[in-house]
Amino acid sequence: MVILGSGTIVSQLAKAGLIDAYQIVVDPVVLGRGRTLFEGVEDRIALKRTATRAFGNGNVVLDYEPVA
Repeated sequence: MVILGSGTIVSQLAKAGLIDAYQIVVDPVVLGRGRTLFEGVEDRIALKRTATRAFGNGNVVLDYEPVA
C-alpha cells in the first residue's frame, strides 16, 4: 500500500507498527506553519536510512526502514 499526503493515516499506522518502509521527499521550501508529517506519534520510531536520491531541482528522496 502506498499512502500519499495523509499524515493522519501515516501516524495511525506508524503507532501500530504497520509501516514497512518510509519514503520521504524533501522539497527545499520553508512554509512556516502547517501540520507535521507524524502528528500524534508520541513515541520515538527508530529508522535506518536505506537510500538517498538527490535531484537537480533540489529535491531529495530519503528511504527508511524501521529498526526492529
